[in-house]
Amino acid sequence: MLILQAISSLAGLAPLIAVVELGRELLGPGSADHRKVWAVVWLGVAGLFVKALLAALSGGIAHLVDGKLALTLRRLLADRLGRVPLGWYSGRSSGEVNRVVQNDVDQLHHLIAHVPGEATSAIVVPLASLVYLAWVDWRMTLVALVPVALGLLLRRVLNSPRRQAEGRQMGAAMGRIGAAAVEFVEGIAVVKTFGGGGRAHQRYRKAADDFADSFLEYVNGSAGLASLAALVLSPPFVLLLVLAGGTGLIAADRMPPADLLPFLLLSVALTAPVAALGHGMDTVHAAEQSAERIHQLLSVEPLPEPTRPAEPRDGRVEFRSVSFGYEPDRLVLDGIDLVLEPGATTALVGPSGAGKSTLAQLLPRFFDPTGGAVLLGGTDLREVPADRLYRHVSFVFQDVRLLRTTIADNIAVAVPEADRGAVIAAARAAGIHERITAMPRGYDSVLGEDVGLSGGEAQRLSIARALLVDAPVLVLDEAMSFADAKTETEIRRSLQALTVGRTQLVIAHRLETVVRADRIVVLDGGRIVEHGSYPELLLQNGKFAEMWRVRQQHAGQPALKEAGL
Repeated sequence: MLILQAISSLAGLAPLIAVVELGRELLGPGSADHRKVWAVVWLGVAGLFVKALLAALSGGIAHLVDGKLALTLRRLLADRLGRVPLGWYSGRSSGEVNRVVQNDVDQLHHLIAHVPGEATSAIVVPLASLVYLAWVDWRMTLVALVPVALGLLLRRVLNSPRRQAEGRQMGAAMGRIGAAAVEFVEGIAVVKTFGGGGRAHQRYRKAADDFADSFLEYVNGSAGLASLAALVLSPPFVLLLVLAGGTGLIAADRMPPADLLPFLLLSVALTAPVAALGHGMDTVHAAEQSAERIHQLLSVEPLPEPTRPAEPRDGRVEFRSVSFGYEPDRLVLDGIDLVLEPGATTALVGPSGAGKSTLAQLLPRFFDPTGGAVLLGGTDLREVPADRLYRHVSFVFQDVRLLRTTIADNIAVAVPEADRGAVIAAARAAGIHERITAMPRGYDSVLGEDVGLSGGEAQRLSIARALLVDAPVLVLDEAMSFADAKTETEIRRSLQALTVGRTQLVIAHRLETVVRADRIVVLDGGRIVEHGSYPELLLQNGKFAEMWRVRQQHAGQPALKEAGL
């Protein structure tokens, strides 16, 4: 590609040099040599044809390379995103991830498909022009180089480390706008339901204001120098300078008038690449920042896969001296010893920040514990391959993620080989079958195109997914904190079908939902402070009993009524 572009750039000079030589031949003393005139004309025509042909070939190769790189990068990113710990996503918005996979890969297009060719032309054309002009008159060549020297000096100042840092700040501010916009749009239903529209988009407005401040700082810091650089590299300024220098030499009888013509035509070829360099550097810097973000994502350590894969014996779960921290010096869980027996339901309760969700996320291996081990059927989870683990452990969380594909594919996302009969059976058990059959194309309806789902319907679809997997261990993040009474009843009915005979770990946000649990585990400060059945914990009059009294006082009911105590 570079070789073709170099030859194309040289061929592109042929028509200009042909015009110059025609002028010198026709304007020179004596009669013109007709053979030389026609030879020069045909040379210019041939150069134009060769330039067009080779430029097309070079550009085609460059775009093929760019397309192949984009495909390769997106495949690598998709592969890495599929192997990073699931908990990695909890600290990032979908807008941030989308920006890397979509926007940042697109941002590399100019760097790969255009910059190499443009850089080649920017080197070849000025050098060839410089050699030719120096051959015509070295003094005028020095005059023509004055704008080039000034332009390069100003561009060097404009591309200082400080300006690059300001550009990175502006890019980061733009990323925050995208993340804020995605979060606002995804949560608009909840925002409007609770009348928080004015407050909810305040974050987006702040992100936009921050970007405006960064942009203004970036522009204002270089506006004067950028304008001066554009002026000294502009064709009018270059031609004026060349005319002034040429007129002086011609008036002093030191240069034939015809020799001024090549400088009028080719001096602009010396400054054009420098001017283009200034316009393209911002794009190059943006591409460099995109490449850095892509590299950072590809550098995220995936969950290590076992060298000797093992299979769990049953659904018994054991947390053995488990500790975990999102930061090395701050433990969220400390010394957790807990056993979940097959077929039993264990509920996790505790104040906000106690570590309930974190403990539950260790079971489907969203993270690996910092210390200790989580065992499933006597096997350390780190020895179970991910594809096998999720046949043994399924989960239903409050935040349901649905794909923009058919209803059937959404239900069978974890078991893609499942037939339609199994998908329908899972939907029936989850209480969502009738709603699906009422859709325009039934199970072939595409979410986001043919139909949308309410929060409760999305939850039941998630339950159908878990039913289809039929895993012996189930992690439930209480799925009804936002539901109305009717939806809550329907979801509870669906969950009853899902939980029969399974080892269950339930994250409870409302204490009344754990009354029938086989065992209740109370977390506080990352440690287990109490455990037992509902009546036993009330009799202990400890942390759980205190939480229960506060809850029932808030609800206006006697604290011990349901316990019969």
